[in-house]
Amino acid sequence: MTYLAALVGILTISFSAALVAMADVSASTAAFYRCAYAVPFLLVGWLTIRRRDRRTRRERVLAVVAGVLFALDLAFWHRAIEMIGTGMSTLLGNTQILFVGVLAWMFFRERPTRAAMVLIPVVLGGVALSSGLGRGDAFGSDPVLGAVFGLLTGLAYAGFLLIFRASNRSLAPSAGPLLDATAGAAVAGLAFAPFDTDFSFAIPMASHLWLLVLAVGVQVVGWLLISIALPRLPSLETSVLLLLQPLAALLWGILFFGEDPSAIQWVGNALILAGVAVLSWRGSVEETRVERPLDAPGPIHEASTPE
Repeated sequence: MTYLAALVGILTISFSAALVAMADVSASTAAFYRCAYAVPFLLVGWLTIRRRDRRTRRERVLAVVAGVLFALDLAFWHRAIEMIGTGMSTLLGNTQILFVGVLAWMFFRERPTRAAMVLIPVVLGGVALSSGLGRGDAFGSDPVLGAVFGLLTGLAYAGFLLIFRASNRSLAPSAGPLLDATAGAAVAGLAFAPFDTDFSFAIPMASHLWLLVLAVGVQVVGWLLISIALPRLPSLETSVLLLLQPLAALLWGILFFGEDPSAIQWVGNALILAGVAVLSWRGSVEETRVERPLDAPGPIHEASTPE
């Protein structure tokens, strides 16, 4: 059942970018509604387990801060979707594992693994190729800028992962931290609205319906299944399962939206996918004997799935 829950959760979130594209609204609009619509459902879930939620006030504040970074991650990611499509934008978001390693090294004194030192240049080379190198046959309305937004997505998501992990050191049921982070993301998404000239509350009913499906299916059901199932699986199985998300997103982009990356972009996609696969399996950081801050999370060996 655990394996099945993880599989269903990962396949569910693989539709995230497709649902954003179908909603056809601005980046910040999609980010705000995705989180705002999810909050009431997560609140109901949290009320059923609130007596087991013994997190401190500081942990709850950290979860909200993590939500702010999640809103920034979504805003960057949705812009990348607009520029390079659903598949490549999702794949580039998976570069978060590189940034997790760098940030954990900087702030938590966790040394990068040998695999990370070798593969980080490989993945970054893949990112450069996925941008199309300015060639006329590159897929996307602005493939170079789209690749930049994809990298920013990975960076913002890495910051979210590290803080969100630290926000639940007491190992409370997943619904509590996810509720706080999602509420923080909804408020932050609204705060980011002035920076998006296309943000609007007056969107078509069809867009509301797609965003509601995104909120309930991905932000609530998908995330809860993943957060419950993945920690209970062996690391190798987790790594393999997590690769299904970008692969499925690439497939949905081809099937539903006719996305057709150029040959160079496919080479870049393959390099990114291979690098992320190995780092998900081997880990990007290793624990050192240097004393870490008391509030630092443990070593980030396990993989994490984006969006």
